[in-house]
Amino acid sequence: MSQQTAPHGVAKDSFKAWLLATRPATLTVGVIPVIIGTAVAYTMHAVRVWPALAALFGAIFIQIGTNLANDVFDYEKGADTAERLGPLRVTQTGLIAPHNVRLGMYVSFALATLMGIYLTWSSGPVILLIGVLSIASGIAYTGGPYPLGYNGLGDLFVFVFFGLVAVCGTVFVETGSVAALAVWASLPVGALATAVLVVNNLRDGPTDVKAGKRTLVVRFGRTFGLVEYFALIALAYLVPIYLVLSGLLGRTGLLPLLSVPLAIPLCLSVLRDHGAVLNKTLAGTAKLVLLFGLLFALGMVL
Repeated sequence: MSQQTAPHGVAKDSFKAWLLATRPATLTVGVIPVIIGTAVAYTMHAVRVWPALAALFGAIFIQIGTNLANDVFDYEKGADTAERLGPLRVTQTGLIAPHNVRLGMYVSFALATLMGIYLTWSSGPVILLIGVLSIASGIAYTGGPYPLGYNGLGDLFVFVFFGLVAVCGTVFVETGSVAALAVWASLPVGALATAVLVVNNLRDGPTDVKAGKRTLVVRFGRTFGLVEYFALIALAYLVPIYLVLSGLLGRTGLLPLLSVPLAIPLCLSVLRDHGAVLNKTLAGTAKLVLLFGLLFALGMVL
């Protein structure tokens, strides 16, 4: 086993192995919706620090739990093999045993549940429903009898739960209501989070076909995936423009446009590149989520 892990420079069951398992580069997808939601609450003069922090850590734990579930379930279903082109997966490479990865998933979702219990106490039972659905969907993304990611529903799951649900849920726990701005603000967040998944699916298309993983790219082809990626990026930038033109935000709402120089090379890469080269594009899209989200939040606060 040591020979197997030596090329990766990672020791079996080490802290670094567990850190890799959490996929830290993707955690922006869970953090940014809470930051955006808190910025919306700020515009409503209703920021509540403790619910905001609970929502933040709850989102992080759900994201980590979903990542661990994806790691172990993809391995068990045969989607992660030696042919994999994406970043290292700890179960497939033997860095962490499947039962330990599964245990880590349970712990992550348990910690998210604790955050949910506090939010339910502070904000009402509707948060309990949101939490249960979020955790169940995180598991069902690659696990269960009808895994969402294997049946073309992964894109919808990411858009809904890392966009609409995460942003509007954050606003609700801080303000007790969901303003129109919260719904609009959730759209670019969900779009960019989904764009990260699209790059993943474009890269893994050939191996997903062999594993029976019928993502939208597998179902409808690479061209569909390209159009979807461009449409999601376009949606993300059109929303702030609309919010400013409609008067829902001031001119500082255009700050996300400063991230366009990062988005353009990513679009060109998706159009041009294939296979493992798209790992950089995936990481870049995750960085775009972070930069766009921070600028969007700043624009609302200012």
